[in-house]
Amino acid sequence: MSHAQRERLAYIDFRLYFMGEIGRPDLASRFGVAPAGATRDLALYREIAPQNIEFDGSSKIYRIGKEFGSLFNHIPQRVLSALSLGFGDGVNGDAWPMLPCESPAVLSSPRIEVLASICRAIHAKRPIAVRYHSLSRGDSDRVIVPFALVDTGLRWHVRAFDRKSSEFRDFVVTRIEAPTLVDEEPKANERPENDIQWTRIVELDLVPPPRLARPEIIRMDYGMADSSIRMRVRAAFADNMLLRWSVDASPDHSLREEQYRLWLSDPLALYGVENAKLAPGYQAPAAKTAHK
Repeated sequence: MSHAQRERLAYIDFRLYFMGEIGRPDLASRFGVAPAGATRDLALYREIAPQNIEFDGSSKIYRIGKEFGSLFNHIPQRVLSALSLGFGDGVNGDAWPMLPCESPAVLSSPRIEVLASICRAIHAKRPIAVRYHSLSRGDSDRVIVPFALVDTGLRWHVRAFDRKSSEFRDFVVTRIEAPTLVDEEPKANERPENDIQWTRIVELDLVPPPRLARPEIIRMDYGMADSSIRMRVRAAFADNMLLRWSVDASPDHSLREEQYRLWLSDPLALYGVENAKLAPGYQAPAAKTAHK
């Protein structure tokens, strides 16, 4: 079975699982195959998993079988993206939602030409010269050595070595202008394996705050198997992740606002994280001792 045919069978499986039906036009319009080719794919799927699919002769459409069992592993994030945004590959123009969906508006999107230049630099393992706009340091020309993109949930960042400060930092992609590839190899100290905050993995144990009367509801919300969520994240972005998830990082779960439905049960997990102060309610261990 070719890769292209597997993709079409996965789409049949997806449509049956989440829409309950699929017709030849659905397959033909998604992949640009002829009706005869769509018929062959549907017949092959039916041969492989006859319990999954039933043909409705009155409407000439295939419907989900009563004993359906998915043949493919459909990842929830991708499923929700497809349902809310549609399938898009940049060729067929606009993609439309498959079901009525509402989601928060994206207020910060990188300019595509800037993003493309950064991606090429990461892939080629080359520095880029940029004009960067910083709230605290103003505008400056810099040469950075990027190696990863990071989505914080609010903005896209690029992790890079900054030759101006001789440090590894994260840069907001929307604040970058005029990226130009520098055709030279990065120096040894500029490579990602030397970024301590990037290579260090922080283990976070997230639990319902003790103040909640119905912690079992929070455990249901997050699919907690054993009363907590154990996450492993890079120290460089642990603060952003806790901010994104609205996690109370105070040592005594003191944040009472409704949005804080999770508590970092061991705030000392953030010890040594450079930007830990951005985590909601976080107190440095020294400050906690002085307060006592």
